Amino acid sequence: MSAISPDTAAIGVIGGSGLYEIDGLENVEEVRVTTPFGDPSDALISGTLGGRQVYFLPRHARGHRIMPSELNHRANIWALKSVGVRWIVAVTAVGSLQEEYQPRHVLLPDQFFDRTSQRRNNTFFGDGIVAHIAFADPISAGLRALLGESARKMGLTVHDGGTYVNMDGPAFSTRAESETNRKLGFDVIGMTNLPEAKLAREAEIALATLAFITDYDCWKVDEEPVTVQTIIEHLMANAGNAKKIVADVIQNIPAMPDWPEHSALENAIITDRSLWPEETMEKLRPIIGRFLA
Repeated sequence: MSAISPDTAAIGVIGGSGLYEIDGLENVEEVRVTTPFGDPSDALISGTLGGRQVYFLPRHARGHRIMPSELNHRANIWALKSVGVRWIVAVTAVGSLQEEYQPRHVLLPDQFFDRTSQRRNNTFFGDGIVAHIAFADPISAGLRALLGESARKMGLTVHDGGTYVNMDGPAFSTRAESETNRKLGFDVIGMTNLPEAKLAREAEIALATLAFITDYDCWKVDEEPVTVQTIIEHLMANAGNAKKIVADVIQNIPAMPDWPEHSALENAIITDRSLWPEETMEKLRPIIGRFLA
């Protein structure tokens, strides 16, 4: 087993639809994490790749058993932070809302629009400790740039930047919803990624999204409306490309977590330290541990 410096932070990969494992992982083991927010989607798959410690989490569980609206995002991000993850590559399947974004293209979002209904579950804080993170730029620009470089090496068509609108699901959009999102200028639509980005920022993890386009949602009337059958072939091709991109980008991610996202809580916690409840502090120890020393 190759030695990894204790100063080298771990990398997390959240796999989306069609991506349930990473090729090339060595020293593989399953890590079961119990969190105060419940169970993560699955065991973390721990291993080394390119000399880095990597933890892979299949978002919908192996075998795709969890619906988007059933995902326990807090447990997922808490678990990853608890094992030392400071970067996350979030791989996700999306529908295109614009003509130029074609199936099997890659889009690297830099913005989100929230159409979800479970927003109170998209924060670690509460129960006596209040924090308001800055979220104007929700994606790590540094990690997004590295993903773009790796994706272009694979010869893929890459769109750098764009707005991901997050719906609840699990049903796909109606035509009216799809056309409205398109006219508002949104670029892609998905069901999972915004809560991950919010919680990663609170956990002081740099996150970037690798969004693979599988379909045109249902706004494009000269295309068949999106169905599971329609997207399976694209999902499989995208999963293969995702594995190659992840393997390439890991070796380029810095060892030291010193990007702006890694100090996101610096001026975000409003509650006076003397008032923090002991139970809440313990629950949030992986998130706010540096303030508890």
